[in-house]
Amino acid sequence: MTENIEKETALVEAILYMEAEPIDVSMIAKIGSISNDTVTAALDNLREKYSENGCGLELSHIGGGIMICAKREYWDILKERYGKKSEGKISRAAMETLAIVAYQQPVTRAEIEKIRGVSADNMIRLLLEKGFVKESGKKDIPGRPVMYGTTKEFLKQFHLNSIAELPKLGESDIDKFELTGG
Repeated sequence: MTENIEKETALVEAILYMEAEPIDVSMIAKIGSISNDTVTAALDNLREKYSENGCGLELSHIGGGIMICAKREYWDILKERYGKKSEGKISRAAMETLAIVAYQQPVTRAEIEKIRGVSADNMIRLLLEKGFVKESGKKDIPGRPVMYGTTKEFLKQFHLNSIAELPKLGESDIDKFELTGG
């Protein structure tokens, strides 16, 4: 690593430290007045630096952006103090609703209710308020019901780069999430 790239790596690390949200390579390059290639090289250096034993940080890819986070292995210890205040206060019913939205998106309120067997109005309202779900359009059927999907905040909260990183469902789990009868 040359002295110049060390300076650029430090700059990229400082930018990531100052940002509260995930940020993409081109925005880091713009902020730091450096090239995308230099940012990519600096990120590689940071990954190497953070992979060493004794380092409690890692680079996380969240919602198409990058941010510095505590290593996952320490998160259980740290989340009570440093996690979002709302994180621990999501009910089991809200988590069930969120799981349905995450795995079935885009999904309507009626489809959520069909899977859960109970009204979903309050849970959807709560998840909208917390920023975990959003309206993602209208279904092209009579009544044009609103469809819901997950947000970048959902990805950030669960340390996912995309919904493709959701854990795969087993056969028994798929049956629970399946919409029967159309």
